[in-house]
Amino acid sequence: QVQLVESGGGLVEPGGSLRLSCTTSGHSNTLASMAWFRQAPGKEREYVSVITPGGGRIINMSVKHRFTISRDNNKNTVWLQMNSLEPEDTARYFCAAALAGPTTTNPDDYPYWGRGTQVTVSS
Repeated sequence: QVQLVESGGGLVEPGGSLRLSCTTSGHSNTLASMAWFRQAPGKEREYVSVITPGGGRIINMSVKHRFTISRDNNKNTVWLQMNSLEPEDTARYFCAAALAGPTTTNPDDYPYWGRGTQVTVSS
């Protein structure tokens, strides 16, 4: 069973930075697309960024130029570097993974999820 564990969330002031990590286990092959999603209270889950095994990326326009996704297939880890954080970025951030299939931003296409890590941006 594929498992994902996120870490790195916390409380940060506006303009600050955080780096989220997601470590995977329970799989013998390199995972296909991996993604970060977020969900704020009362809002739907939205994609933040997606990365393919080869490093191809999709980034939500709301975080473009501020957030960067990366991965190391040998370490079974994906990161989300978040800079210039804004109060609107406050949400629970989830890591998601797929074993196969096309690159997608639809959360329904990701069968494996972590429990999430809370990011709060506030002064």
